[in-house]
Amino acid sequence: MKVGIQLYSVRNHMAQNPIRTIRHVAEAGYRYIEVANHQADKDSGVGFGVGAKEIKKALEGTGAQIVSAHIFPLTLKTIKPVLDYFAELGASYLVAPMDFFKDKAEVLAKSETYNEMAKLCAGAGLRFLYHNHFHEFQIFEGRTAFQLIMEHTDPALVGVELDTYWAARGGQDPAALLAKHGERMRLIHQKDFPAAEQAKLNLIDVVNKDAITVDMAYFNSVVAPETFTEIGLGILPIQEIIDTGNRICKADYIILEQDFSRHDEYDSIRISMESFKKFTGIEW
Repeated sequence: MKVGIQLYSVRNHMAQNPIRTIRHVAEAGYRYIEVANHQADKDSGVGFGVGAKEIKKALEGTGAQIVSAHIFPLTLKTIKPVLDYFAELGASYLVAPMDFFKDKAEVLAKSETYNEMAKLCAGAGLRFLYHNHFHEFQIFEGRTAFQLIMEHTDPALVGVELDTYWAARGGQDPAALLAKHGERMRLIHQKDFPAAEQAKLNLIDVVNKDAITVDMAYFNSVVAPETFTEIGLGILPIQEIIDTGNRICKADYIILEQDFSRHDEYDSIRISMESFKKFTGIEW
């Protein structure tokens, strides 16, 4: 797998100067870039009012490319200009980065929407992926939301970007999930969890036990900055994840992402790069 970077890791720098930030990330040695647009209701591109041609010009001479995009909110009404933008950039994947479900019926209804969006993506030359957090492993009528999504979306159209950190926080074994779903796992998101906070790892028990409806407010209330560390410095089984992804999945990229850090964002992605180079089975 090739190693990429999710621009959410440098979101504060992106907000200040997206073009300069993208060039900095590329020049630091990250050649495979995934963007994070959380303003897709206002902006169909990378989220900061930057045109596709500007992005292409910024990457000239760096050897870097945009391979994937997180787009939120992503709806059937707003997807067309998004597809036009990222097809122009030559991206391979369009990712639904987050969704919420109050019950099984809502999971099934949204799964059908994912199928429809995936058809539109395929028509534009991109593959649609769903990206998980911890709450997809909440149980509805005996099945996790993640299982229901897998069972009610078309395997030929809808793939997965498995976030191994959030899967672990959902009480799952990330490598086992990769192995179980095999070729549907097209991208891997890799964060890391600090050993000192291990008692806080599992977030799903209380949600399952008390049948809490997870929405954005609840999600933000349980995500603590101290439960993240630079990638390769924590306790997640990263080498096993890489080995499983290479052996069983069709995962083209393992994409590093840092949600919170005590370091400056640029320093954080440099530390992760240096630490991640100890693993085998990857390409930069």
